[in-house]
Amino acid sequence: MPNDVIDGAPEREAGPVRPPGHRRWLPDRYAFGGLVVAVLFVWLSLTPTLLPRGPFFQGLVTGVSAAIGYAIGFLGSKLVRYLVQREAPTHVKTMVRRVASVIGIVGTVAILVWFWDWQSQLRAIMSAAPFPWFGYLVMVVVAVLIYVGLVALARVLLRAVRWVERKISRVVPRRISATAIGVLVVALLFALVNGAAVRVIMSGLNNSFAAVNQETKAGDEPPTSSLRSGGPDSLVTWDSLGRQGRSFMSRGPTVDELSAFNGGRPAVEPIRTYAGLASGGDSITGNAQLAADELERAGGFDRAVVGVATTTGTGWINESLASSLEYMYNGDTAMVGLQYSYLPSWLSFLVDKERAHQAGEALFDAVYDKWKVLPPESRPKLVVMGESLGSFGGESAFGSVDDVEARTDGVLFTGPPNANEIWTDVTTNRDPGSPEWLPIYEQGETVRFGARAQEDLPRPDAPWGRPRMVYLQHPSDPIVWWSPELLLSEPDWLKEDRGYDVLDSTQWFPFVTFLQVAADMAVSTGVPDGHGHTYVVDIADAWSAILSPDSWTPTDTERLRTTLAEMGEDG
Repeated sequence: MPNDVIDGAPEREAGPVRPPGHRRWLPDRYAFGGLVVAVLFVWLSLTPTLLPRGPFFQGLVTGVSAAIGYAIGFLGSKLVRYLVQREAPTHVKTMVRRVASVIGIVGTVAILVWFWDWQSQLRAIMSAAPFPWFGYLVMVVVAVLIYVGLVALARVLLRAVRWVERKISRVVPRRISATAIGVLVVALLFALVNGAAVRVIMSGLNNSFAAVNQETKAGDEPPTSSLRSGGPDSLVTWDSLGRQGRSFMSRGPTVDELSAFNGGRPAVEPIRTYAGLASGGDSITGNAQLAADELERAGGFDRAVVGVATTTGTGWINESLASSLEYMYNGDTAMVGLQYSYLPSWLSFLVDKERAHQAGEALFDAVYDKWKVLPPESRPKLVVMGESLGSFGGESAFGSVDDVEARTDGVLFTGPPNANEIWTDVTTNRDPGSPEWLPIYEQGETVRFGARAQEDLPRPDAPWGRPRMVYLQHPSDPIVWWSPELLLSEPDWLKEDRGYDVLDSTQWFPFVTFLQVAADMAVSTGVPDGHGHTYVVDIADAWSAILSPDSWTPTDTERLRTTLAEMGEDG
């Protein structure tokens, strides 16, 4: 094992005294123990996972993995040297390094061949573009740059700490200076743990994303209809809706498109209402009440269906969730949404998911309070929808499946995160013999799951009562399957028979699978519909099963699937 010093450079054996500044212009050598573990982490980063990755992103993941591995190996070698207090003979160290170098080169070539093989299989299953021939070069260059950069940054920080310690040592004894540095490090760690530093960081991120929220997507214009928020007579302004809210108001099928889809029958203009963070409420509850008032103002409770759409972090609503119902009911629908954050969904989920919980509960309750006082014979159908973090918020309005049955006419959630409480309860208590990735709960009496909705929603062959609740989830969706338990516990979705787009070669490893699935979340929407976190055409089958009009037919569902597919291509 090498005789490493704190910055990773080996100590020099006794020899001629070299002039000051010798080798200072060269980069530090890397510790052998750190390099060994870094190579192991590179291999682990290239093992099969849920989704195909592009060269740049895979290089990023590999580079970060290598840097983590180097840190572990370096600290481990320092610990062993401290405990053993002995050095191996020079010829033994030379032989070990040569053998390790050969194993590292051969192993890396073998793992890259395996990487190409499983990537090709996965891309074929998902009808994704092949891994480009130049991808390996890009991947290696990015990985090396990330690795070298992170290790260099760590060394700079270590040297800064040592510099501060030396300065303090000139004033106070070395033991006191070391203690002061230790106390400072502990204080910084405590600040991170108790959330003080996180709050500062999140404040900065929130301000950055607030600026993005002020932008308007190309083609989005203020509505001229009073049936849309931000238009004439609206209780909220166009600018207050936020980037995603303005987009939701600007999209959706037109009256002519609805009429054409429904065989020429005269359509009505769908109602879409929304409240953004800047819409005027003094809290999430205040904005939720404003959104419900806006829904009432636009005449939403006079429609056949009212849809409560809980948004993701930035206020996004899957267009297919709303448009499907508008096509099915020829425009006789009203949608309402609420923005509760500026942060992207993944970031909001990690640090601020309580706001999603509050928003989902507040919006549904505000709408439900107006709906429940209407005459039962003239009430519109009340449905709830949401994707990803939106499904987490949507669930928050209900305590159980029984509560869903009691207060809605149907629920559709797509790509639910593993943290969803009702989803977790239903999945955990699924009927024996049904897999975790496609469970059956209480013989499908109320809740059903679909990965390929046309095939899955009819199962089991048992009565399906009303109201109905549907979860759409793909076997390869990392948003659904990522959880802290992956660190140390193998999940059932890898123990049991695999879903249609999960490779047999994908295995669980402690810590590794947790990190691999976490990395997959960043590319979860970069795959075709039907895989990962992309949900489009199967939404037609889901709504058709939950709440289709009396005259609706399977042929209509097929036409709607085609229409949604075209929408997805245009988007």
